[in-house]
Amino acid sequence: MELDITLDFEDYFPSMMARLGAEAFVGELCNGFRLLMDVDRGLITFESLKKNSVTLGLSDMGDDEIVCMLSEGDLDGDGALNQAEFCILMFRLSPGLMVDNNINGSKQWLEEYI
Repeated sequence: MELDITLDFEDYFPSMMARLGAEAFVGELCNGFRLLMDVDRGLITFESLKKNSVTLGLSDMGDDEIVCMLSEGDLDGDGALNQAEFCILMFRLSPGLMVDNNINGSKQWLEEYI
C-alpha cells in the first residue's frame, strides 16, 4: 500500500515581518542562526547542521542533502554559512518576501540590519 502524503508549504515570513517589523524580524533570523551554528567557529557548518537536524525535524536528512543546503547559501565558498549568508538564504527561500514588489525592500532591510 502506497501512501500519498502531500505537504503544503506556508510561508510565515511575510506575516512575521509585518507583525514584528524589519529589525525585529531580522533579529529573529539571527537567533535562528545562533541556534544552528557551531559555537566554536561562529558558523553553521556541516557538523552543526547535522547535529541540529533533529531539532529541525529533519532527522532523516542525508549527508548529501545537508551539503546541498549549505552550498545553496554559501556565498563565499568556505563550506559554511555565516550570519549574513544565513539571513540572505532565509529571505531567498521565502516566496512572500521575494515577490517583485518586495525585492528591493528585502535587499534594503538585509543591508540595513545585518
